[in-house]
Parts: sequence; structure tokens; C-alpha cells
Amino acid sequence: MIDNRKKTALVTGASSGMGKAIAKRLISDGYRVYVAARRVEKMDDLARMGATPLRMDIADEAEIKAAVETILAQAGGVDVLVNNAGFGLYGPVEEIGVDEARYQFEVNVFGPARLTQMLLPAMRKKGAGTIVNITSMGGKIYTLLGAWYHATKHALEGWSDSLRLELAPFGIRVVVVEPGLIETGFGDVVADGLLERSGEGPYAKVAQTVAKATQEAYGHGRGTDPTVIAGIVSTAVAARKPRTRYVAGKYAKPMILIRNWFGDRLFDRVIMSQMR
Repeated sequence: MIDNRKKTALVTGASSGMGKAIAKRLISDGYRVYVAARRVEKMDDLARMGATPLRMDIADEAEIKAAVETILAQAGGVDVLVNNAGFGLYGPVEEIGVDEARYQFEVNVFGPARLTQMLLPAMRKKGAGTIVNITSMGGKIYTLLGAWYHATKHALEGWSDSLRLELAPFGIRVVVVEPGLIETGFGDVVADGLLERSGEGPYAKVAQTVAKATQEAYGHGRGTDPTVIAGIVSTAVAARKPRTRYVAGKYAKPMILIRNWFGDRLFDRVIMSQMR
């Protein structure tokens, strides 16, 4: 039985990390929660908690459409959309194929945009809703060999700002969450892909240095627990007037501050000092 008294939320990228933590928190907050990811079996624990798992490759139009149709048929839409799915593509611009770069944009920007487009009509009809876009401190700063990843996160920031303005007259809020270093598998994924792609050749030395620094920054308790981001999402969707942006997680606030207030030259030195 569907409890229509409950508000409905959809969380993408819910098979691990921040997405799973956000889903758990929204379930505990009393939402009817749909969770989406490519690997449905990784969300069995969420299903046991009461969530409805959906298979969704955020870069696949047909799978996005199928998931949205299921939600519309069962719940009539969502009150909260958390666009969390994403990944990090690192490597020298010279050595990353344009097809790979396009896929990075498909997952981090165009997929969430298409999902949002499909869910907006029901939100407009209701005259309410909250869209939470999980970007990154990487949407405000930059790092060595992260050109394509940062390009997508900067794009998602600007997209979110414009979306906030155009949806405000319909009672729909748009919130950006900018995490710092979070205890997820992000570091290993970035490092492994970087070494596979550029572990040899003209960029080998810098690629190996960045991969080592990334692996050392993430995991083993060095980052912020994903439940911190889950708590921020919970606070934002419950607020009568949420902030436009929430910054949280290790290094996020100081790195954004340095970038904003001390200029590019100093920030360049800060980034490069970590590569020694």
C-alpha cells in the first residue's frame, strides 16, 4: 500500500557513499524514498528499510524515463529530488578522449538535468518541491589533472543557480550542497583511472603524484563521514527557507575561502604544494 500522506523523495547514486547515507536519513525522517543506481543489489539494505530501489544509469535516457514513469504511476511525482549520482574523471586534458569527457558530462550534468526535466511538471502542478544538487567544493575550486571533472561541477553550479531563479515562481526550491573530502570510494576510483590512463608517458610523474596524494586524502578515516552530508540534506529539505548553498566536509570551507579571497596565484601555489 502506498501511504499518500508521506512526502516522496528520490535519491540518485544511492548504492554507496553519500547517496546511501542521504537515503537512510530521509527514510528515518519519514519520507517515502525511491533510490536509484545502476546496481540495484547494492541497495538491498535500503529496501529492507522501506525504500523502493530502481535501476537507473543516469547516462541512459531510457532508464531515466522508466524510473520516472514508475514514480509517477505509484506516487504522482516527488517532493524532494536529490541529484547525487556522479563520478570523477581525472587525467591530463591531452590524454583524455573527448568521448570520455562527454561521458563525464553525461553523468555529472546532462543526466541529472534530464531527470529534473522529467520530474518538474508534477512539481509545478503541486506548486512545491525541493531539488538538491550535490555538486562539490570542486565546483568552486580546481585541482591538478581535474580539468574535466571540475568543468562538470562548475557547470552544475551555474545550472543550479539559473534553475533556482526560474523555478522560484512555482514554489520549487533549488539547493546546492558542496561537499569536501568525504569518506567514499572517490579517491580510489580517481587514482586507479588516472594511473591506468596516464601512469606512463609524458605525464607519468605528475599522474603518479596526484594519484598518491588522492589515495592518501581519502579513506581510512581521513575524510568526513557521509552522514554529515545526509544531515545537511535533511536540514535543507525541512527548512522553510533553505540556504542556496551548504558547504561541508573536510577542506571545503577553507579551500573555497582561499580561492575566493586570495586569488588564482596563491591558490595555484596551495594546490601545487600538495603535490611534492
